[in-house]
Amino acid sequence: MNNRRKMDSNEFKPAARKEKATSGIIGNDDLVKAILDAAWSKNAFATKVYDVTGVVDYTDMFVILSGRSDRHVMAIAEAVEGQLKEQGIRAAGVEGRKSGAWVLLDFGNVIVHVFEKHKRSYYDLDRLWLEAKTIDVPEPEWVLDFARMESSQFD
Repeated sequence: MNNRRKMDSNEFKPAARKEKATSGIIGNDDLVKAILDAAWSKNAFATKVYDVTGVVDYTDMFVILSGRSDRHVMAIAEAVEGQLKEQGIRAAGVEGRKSGAWVLLDFGNVIVHVFEKHKRSYYDLDRLWLEAKTIDVPEPEWVLDFARMESSQFD
């Protein structure tokens, strides 16, 4: 018995990129702010936000963050995912949970990369997005203090 049915071309239409995003719940700037608030609550540091509109067609913004260890990376990623879930925003995909050295959270129009600091240097995603516009996001003072402490104690 064949349970397959034939689809005509009008039946299947891929979702438009804007539908993949946060379903209109929240704009990109507010989404980035929520991501940063959650990440900074776990002392994520070396924050970079790139507007990649016109550079790539699968997202509008990248947020790149660092953690001091794989456990720290996981804590940051879990905080971001958890706090956004509380606001009704679920990640379309999450990669890298098993290794913890680099976790990617896909929120549609905003993609978050959380790196262990040495892996971030190795993969150097920041270099890949040189033609993208950098969004200035001043880190809170406690994050800057934490980053200074990290750079002198753990390198």
